[in-house]
Parts: sequence; C-alpha cells; structure tokens
Amino acid sequence: MGNIMEKNTKEGYGKILGRLEQEILDVLWSKGDATGKEIFDSIKSKREIALTTVLTVIERLTNKNFVKKVRGESVYIFKPAFTKDEFAGKVSKEMLKSIFEISASGASASFVDMLADTHPLELDRLAFLIESKKKEMERKAWRR
Repeated sequence: MGNIMEKNTKEGYGKILGRLEQEILDVLWSKGDATGKEIFDSIKSKREIALTTVLTVIERLTNKNFVKKVRGESVYIFKPAFTKDEFAGKVSKEMLKSIFEISASGASASFVDMLADTHPLELDRLAFLIESKKKEMERKAWRR
C-alpha cells in the first residue's frame, strides 16, 4: 500500500488523471485556452513526446468532459471545463463519498488527523464550516 500512496503524492491527482492528462490540464489552467499545437509545444519543452500523443489525450479529456473543444477559425481551441479549484472540489467530493461509504467514522477521524498534520490552520475553518452546516440543517428542519 505504501507504493500507491507514494505514487498518488508524487503524481498529484493520483489515479484520477494520468501524468500527461495532468500536464495538459496544467497548461490549460495556466493559459486559459490553447490550441493542440500550443499545448504540445508547452509540454514538448519539458520532455520528449509526439504531437499525436498529446492530441489523443486532449481528445480523451474532452470525452471525459474535463476539457471543452471550441471551433476556432482554422483549428480547435481547448479550454478547461473547470477551474483547478472546481476540479479539485469535484474530485475530492467523489473520493470522499466513496471512502465515507466504507466507514464514515474512520474516514472522519482520518481526515481530521491528516488535516492537523498537513494544514493545522484549516482545523479552525473546518470547525466553522461544520457549525455553519449544522445551523443550515437546523433551519431547514425547522421549516418543515
């Protein structure tokens, strides 16, 4: 299990995105939009890769609805479907949902421990978010 955790940490988005998918999205998040050739040129400057490989992976990201494809004058322009924060939020929510289905109490405890170890100042924000959500749920229950 150690190798999986190390791989996910090193590769950023882990199993959600492959390395090249992540690089393509990083290019689009930094540029806002780009042609396939512009994305290729950006990635090619960092490592050896074929244009056809980059274009194939861009198409896969489009099919996964992570990238939008817009027809330009003579070429397609690609744009990220989500901001980096929106993407992280959607991915996090889906992953946490899966983990909470296994054990909500274990997942909650692990999450708080991990947050304390990595971003201790976020504990106060988490406490605030929890209290806000409780109040919101109480208001909704009272209206019924």
